[in-house]
Amino acid sequence: MDTTATILHADLDAFYASVEQMLDPSLRGKPIAVGGGVVLAASYEAKAFGVGSGMSGRRARELCPQLVFVDGHFKEYQRLGDAAIAVLGDFTPLVERISIDEAFADVAGCTHLFGSPAEIANAVRRRVRNQLGLPISIGVARTKHLAKIASQVAKPDGLVLVNPDTELAFLHDLPVELMWGVGPATRARLAEIDVHTIGQLAQVPGWSLEPLLGRAATDKLTALAWNRDPRQIKTHRRARSAGAQSALGRKPADADVLRPSLRHLADRVATRLRASVRPGRTVTVRVRFADLRSVTRSVTLDAPISATTTLAEIAEDLVLRVLADHADEKIISLLAISVSHLQTCWDMQLELPLRLGDEKRRPGTKPGRARSAADHAMDKIRDRFGRQAVGYGAVALGASRSVPDAFRELAERDL
Repeated sequence: MDTTATILHADLDAFYASVEQMLDPSLRGKPIAVGGGVVLAASYEAKAFGVGSGMSGRRARELCPQLVFVDGHFKEYQRLGDAAIAVLGDFTPLVERISIDEAFADVAGCTHLFGSPAEIANAVRRRVRNQLGLPISIGVARTKHLAKIASQVAKPDGLVLVNPDTELAFLHDLPVELMWGVGPATRARLAEIDVHTIGQLAQVPGWSLEPLLGRAATDKLTALAWNRDPRQIKTHRRARSAGAQSALGRKPADADVLRPSLRHLADRVATRLRASVRPGRTVTVRVRFADLRSVTRSVTLDAPISATTTLAEIAEDLVLRVLADHADEKIISLLAISVSHLQTCWDMQLELPLRLGDEKRRPGTKPGRARSAADHAMDKIRDRFGRQAVGYGAVALGASRSVPDAFRELAERDL
């Protein structure tokens, strides 16, 4: 086992808001939010008032009357995010990007050139600040999980190095929600048994956690609580699935109300599948209710799909199953669609017109091929004139969306 802290986790601070403040110096030091109807991102000055991403614009203004809303510069987010991650690549080829604004790096092999891991981290921070005008926080540790936690502790605009000799002392005093995989729902369940810190979680026997979290989550979180994380840096991650989700606020659990959101999600996911020429066989939906409890349903198909309408129909069937199984639930707060078992090399098998009832959903039938042809024609128009140039009527005429598609595409981009 490596006993040296050489893993860096670099995370641009309040990235979208910081970019806006860099582009417009008059916004520096002011509480700002990117978005309008919904807060897409908030500056640290706004966060001090309790403003956070996903919050309604109305609620954000109640918390911070002097809040300044700005439109997003999405091309700048892409450009500057790429440039910041490229700085890491100037020090080591072992860089694993995990989102538009964060990445891991292993500097074990370049300390003889650039100094200690802490010195390399400081050099990265200086260059990002001087060349791009953006703050970036970096955590340095022996494992990926601990490096990510250290970067969160380092915020804003800081550096935290976790010495291997003091890992558990550092880790166990921290709140459990800093752990990878502990969201609001899991945090609430742990609070029910009076577990609030990572150290408290580490002391809970697995047999008592399993009924609360399930076996897989229990095993994972227990290992991470003791800093057992064998994952290595993966420089060429190929996406194993494509997905999209939409926070709905509070929508009635009614198929007619949810259908436009499902079609919009299917359009986003299927477009990405076609762009990467990787159709998928397993369709999964996730439905989150008002109490933050989530239910998933999935189906695995005989042939991989990437047609927008086909994906939308299958996802709708799955959501209807969820609603039928949970008839007592009246409010839905989130919908998600993902496609997995992606195919990299696949030749479409043409099918005879046997009229089996679901011809349109099978890609090898004449109706299935017609759906694919329509999608590809639409993709070409969007590539040339922009995504808003053309779309399915059911999607384009659906409910207005407070989160711009350009923002969603940044978050969902297959890196």
